[in-house]
Amino acid sequence: MNAYDIVIRPVLTEKSYEAIQNKTYVFIVAKKAGKTEIKQAIETIFPGVKVDSVNTVNHLGKIKRQGRFEGRRPSTKKAYITLTEDSKTIDAFDSLAQ
Repeated sequence: MNAYDIVIRPVLTEKSYEAIQNKTYVFIVAKKAGKTEIKQAIETIFPGVKVDSVNTVNHLGKIKRQGRFEGRRPSTKKAYITLTEDSKTIDAFDSLAQ
């Protein structure tokens, strides 16, 4: 898989903004991607970044109803990326963490 196929998009919530101060970033990733693949993808997409640890969470989609019909929102997989102390930060998030 391509690195851009593994890392789909960043998660931009209040909880993820607070974690940026600790050099922890949250991304939505491909469901079949492993922790080592996620680590390699982050290091290739953002040059100069060294990943310390990767924690993943599978999030089940929420049940939604429209009248008598019922369905689910898509299930996702989140990756919490923690960078090393000597690593540079991810530039796209610098303006968000204040």
